[in-house]
Amino acid sequence: MILNCGEALIDMLARVTGAGENAFAPYAGGAVFNTAIALGRLGAPTGFFSGLSTDLFGDTLVQVLEQSMVDTSLCLRADRPCTLAFVHLENGQARYMFYDENTAGRMITPDDLPAIPDAVEAMFFGGISLIQDPCASAYEALITRESAARVTMIDPNIRPGFIANEAAYRARIDRMMAQADIVKLSDEDLMWLEGDGDIAAKAQGLLAKGPRVVCITEGAEGARGFSRRGEVAVPAKKVAVVDTVGAGDTFNAGVLAALKQAGALTKSAITDLPEDTLHAALSLGVQTAAITVSRAGANPPWAHEL
Repeated sequence: MILNCGEALIDMLARVTGAGENAFAPYAGGAVFNTAIALGRLGAPTGFFSGLSTDLFGDTLVQVLEQSMVDTSLCLRADRPCTLAFVHLENGQARYMFYDENTAGRMITPDDLPAIPDAVEAMFFGGISLIQDPCASAYEALITRESAARVTMIDPNIRPGFIANEAAYRARIDRMMAQADIVKLSDEDLMWLEGDGDIAAKAQGLLAKGPRVVCITEGAEGARGFSRRGEVAVPAKKVAVVDTVGAGDTFNAGVLAALKQAGALTKSAITDLPEDTLHAALSLGVQTAAITVSRAGANPPWAHEL
């Protein structure tokens, strides 16, 4: 099983009513939630761990996860509100305003961490759940506890406007990336973390800090993967882009699903990943992300749509 660890929330997407009024419509979302949904739809054994509200939004999140074949048995239900993210699209690019104080997801602590079943072979971390305490400390404690025994992947999916303490956030992400086997960043996130410069050089610098594989997405240019064996590149699929909500999250799921299918989600396999296996993983990531951006909202494809 691939266990996804991080936020689930309600995206409030801008809409116009039949009467011409501006409105927001609620949709289940969150970076790590989206990756779990995409993995489940691709047919990979998938689980989800987070703090989920017992309110109607929390019930919606559980329902959507289970409809996409995601195991929710490790989720912590709490009588706290659900995180809300109001989403505004500018030229197809999503901009977010988060409401996260005292929410079920935000308030989980290291003491709340569950025992991880032996069936979990890989774990995925990322999103806004790595920004604010106490949940950020909980997820860091979890990757620290589990990374020696299981393949781990992280995608910070950086939202600069949500970061109150940049120095603490940067330090946490550096520590977590050093423990992870796979690091995925968009080109924008890479430059935010490491500064401007050549993407390949920056990716190689990250490899030197501990990860076995670094994946960089470059929007319309496609994606590149870096490992001890070298660099591979996969061009983007040409599609009519509706919006980019969930694109990177779906890419992550494609990568993990392909590695699962190849039998590469072991510590030994990921340490010396063949170039053709990495290329296949990037290819599935790009293919699934292309379908997601071709339709509104974070709506990852099912396996039969590929």
